[in-house]
Amino acid sequence: MKMQHLFNLVICILSAGLLTSCANKTDNLDEKNDLAYTLDMPAISLDFDNQLHSRVRGNVHGEKVTLGEFQPSEYVVTHDGNVITDFAFTKKHVQQINDELGNGTQVELSGISANGLVKKTRVSVYQRYPTMAFFKVSYTNTGTDNIKISKWVNNHYALSPDNTAPKGQPAYWSYQGASYEDRRDWVTPINKGYSQQNYMGMNASDYGGGTAIVDLWRKDIGIAVGHAETSPKLVSLPLDYTDTQSAATLHIELEKGRELRTGDSLETLQTFVNLHHKDYYATLKNYRNLMADKGLKMADIPDSAYEPIWCAWGYDRNFDVDEVLGTLKKAKEMGLEWAVLDDGWQTAEGDWYLNRSKFPNGDKDMQAFVSKIHQAGLKAKLWWAPLAVDPGTDLLHDHSDMLLLDENGAVQDVTWWNSFYLCPAYEGTIEYSKALVRKMIGEWGYDGLKIDGQHLNGVAPCYNPAHNHAYPEESVEKLAEFWEEIINTAQEINPEAVIEICPCGTSYAFHNLPYMNQTVSSDPLSSWQVRHKGKTLKGLMGDSSPYYGDHVELSDNANDFASSVGIGGVVGTKFTMPSATGAAAEFALDPQKEKKWAKWIDIYKNKMLPKGTYLGELYDIGFDRPETHVIQKDDRMYYAFYAKDWSGEIELRGLNEGQYQIKDYVNDIVLGTVVGPTNKLNTTFKGYLLLELVPFTGE
Repeated sequence: MKMQHLFNLVICILSAGLLTSCANKTDNLDEKNDLAYTLDMPAISLDFDNQLHSRVRGNVHGEKVTLGEFQPSEYVVTHDGNVITDFAFTKKHVQQINDELGNGTQVELSGISANGLVKKTRVSVYQRYPTMAFFKVSYTNTGTDNIKISKWVNNHYALSPDNTAPKGQPAYWSYQGASYEDRRDWVTPINKGYSQQNYMGMNASDYGGGTAIVDLWRKDIGIAVGHAETSPKLVSLPLDYTDTQSAATLHIELEKGRELRTGDSLETLQTFVNLHHKDYYATLKNYRNLMADKGLKMADIPDSAYEPIWCAWGYDRNFDVDEVLGTLKKAKEMGLEWAVLDDGWQTAEGDWYLNRSKFPNGDKDMQAFVSKIHQAGLKAKLWWAPLAVDPGTDLLHDHSDMLLLDENGAVQDVTWWNSFYLCPAYEGTIEYSKALVRKMIGEWGYDGLKIDGQHLNGVAPCYNPAHNHAYPEESVEKLAEFWEEIINTAQEINPEAVIEICPCGTSYAFHNLPYMNQTVSSDPLSSWQVRHKGKTLKGLMGDSSPYYGDHVELSDNANDFASSVGIGGVVGTKFTMPSATGAAAEFALDPQKEKKWAKWIDIYKNKMLPKGTYLGELYDIGFDRPETHVIQKDDRMYYAFYAKDWSGEIELRGLNEGQYQIKDYVNDIVLGTVVGPTNKLNTTFKGYLLLELVPFTGE
């Protein structure tokens, strides 16, 4: 059945009077279960009761499954802690719509609370997004007393656990897009006793921002909620499965005070609920596409963003220029294409003057340095941490007007560099930063920028009176516009400039992503983080986006190229030469390491899997074992399996009809053939198994 027909069918049913009007009361109230209205779509259904509480049902193997019990799904909290959840259903209105998300249907359900607060819940569904429902809720005070609202809540739902799950298996898995100082996993199992607030503002002095989505799934079905606004908002998305709960719950909320006098109204952000099978990848892909429909499209990707990287960070801040230059020949011999000059070239964050102990002749020496990188056959990238200014700098002395200040007039700390925040929404900060980009890309000749720092992911509201903000949150909402100015300035000089923004372990803020053309796992704490961050960022940026797995020395055992290569990640290293001393000696390239590194870099360049299509919906990264990732490139399929120690069957999903030859492409061993569309293979491996499947004619 075509989707258009299904939508037409829904409209026909509604217009036929399935829910007919009852004067001054409800529309055809179901007395048995107090069901006031059902929005019934093939993939997602929403039931509303006579108090406008709701529950979600989804399609599992052709049958509708109820995900959890009725919940007060959209409600408000007053300043004195009163929770207004019950709104007696009064009427409905159904209409067809056509907007930036395409053709769809909108249902408006109205109800009224005991104190005269009228609630209107507008639910929109679209042909283009059949697994999603979009919400906007308004509250109007029709009573005689003022109502002081402190918080609104949308899409509060429950997902019951799978009682048939094997013992020892987690009840759920979850993706949560908030940033935390401990740099926790973005994807994690959920068991009893779990609670996380997922505030999209600052969760530590310089850790904040993120992607406003929380996704919770069990083996058969998953549910996600988030907001679809085109600028960041200071919402929270709590996920709770406390010891007293029979089911896990999630929702989205905004805590912001508003007094409603008689006749005044409050409207929520546009929020959404999405249902899916397997893991969270389908949610992220839907979100990426709908935000593109709203104008937030990802940047064009130059070929150079896929090229492997050597970074001088192995020599740390105290690098010697000749030492760095002396490594370039070896980097090129090993097949690397980029050389990155990391932190330490500058006198201080904020001033960004050249360190004269390393570049005594200033600009002339830096230009010569970049020229030598190019002469070695490599592209040059420069480390930079904008929006930070150190105490004692000229910039702080001469331009304190750039500072981001709180409501008490105090500075916001960037703790990592013992610096202070600059406001990204202030014209002075923007123009100063653009001038630096023109110098680095235009005058010095760098081909790209490694923009680094957890403080770059999100900022606090700004109260600096010099900035004349329309409201304090303007600094939060306009951070992405700052990054747009940066990439546009760089590409006006060099259209192929690569702009990498590394938020140092924090969960990327989605609204910043359109203004970079390379992401990175950003200081992974494990190989697991390299892989699940890769899946996340390909979901948010695109199936063929250039995700950099970061220095391989940061992964498990300091040599896990397999995690980057297998998931379609760009490879990189911060090796140092054997002559390195001090802390740099830890990363010295001995003959054994050089042979291994060169082999992996060659495999990476030969396969170039990031340019393939990452098929993120084939396997569940939480429940499927072994952990599996798949990339399609041309007519070939590439499977990456990960487990500490595996012995048994692995399933090869996603194949076309016909026979395929199986090859372990790391060890160059043919393992036999299989026949599509699906097949299983008995095997054993430790750590990883990377397979290439090629259509086989038998010739």
